[in-house]
Amino acid sequence: MSADLSRGPIYVATTNSHKAREIAEILSGTGLDIRPAPDMPEVVEDGETFRDNALLKARAAAAALGAPALADDSGLAVKVLDGAPGVHSARYAGGTGGDPANNALLVERLSALGVTDPEAAFVCHVILAAPDGTVLAEAEGRVEGVIRWPGRGSSGFGYDPLFFHPPSGCRLAELAPEAKNAISHRGNALRRLAEVLESGIQG
Repeated sequence: MSADLSRGPIYVATTNSHKAREIAEILSGTGLDIRPAPDMPEVVEDGETFRDNALLKARAAAAALGAPALADDSGLAVKVLDGAPGVHSARYAGGTGGDPANNALLVERLSALGVTDPEAAFVCHVILAAPDGTVLAEAEGRVEGVIRWPGRGSSGFGYDPLFFHPPSGCRLAELAPEAKNAISHRGNALRRLAEVLESGIQG
C-alpha cells in the first residue's frame, strides 16, 4: 500500500448514500481512510461500459477534491434483454420514479417475453484515481443469479428485491448487509481492489 494512500483520505465518488456506506463497510478492514465525498462535480455518465463511467466519476472527483477518489459503476445485465439495463440501470425508467419505476419496467419487459427465472448478473467496475487522473488501481466483480418477481425483502436497494441468488436461496434484498457484501458484485470488486492495493503494485 502506498504511503500517500495511507496518509490521507480516499473519497468515495458517489451521491448515493447506500452505495457510499456499502463501500466504506467492505473496505473497513484495509486501514484506509475511506470517506464520502463532501461534494461531487456534475458528471455526464455517457460511457459505453461500466469501466468508462467509473473512470469518468473517479477522475472528476479526484481532480475536484485534490485527493484520491474511488468510484464504481455497476448495474444489472439480463441475458434475455441483451444485457439491459446495463449502464442505464439507475435510469432505466427514464430517470424519474427511482428504484420502484426501474423495477416495474424490468418486470413489465420480462413478463412480456413470457420467461421464467431469466439469467442475470450484477456487474461492478471500481477505479481508484489520483488527482492528476492516473488510475491507481481497478477491479471488476460479478454475482450471478436470476430475476424473480414480485420483489421480496426490505434490505438493499436498486434491483435487489428482484435478484434471486441461488447459492444463498434468497433475494439480495432479503440478506443482511454483511451477508450481501460477502457475495455481491460490489463486494467482490472492492475485495479485489484491496488485494491490488495491498500487493504493493503502486510501489
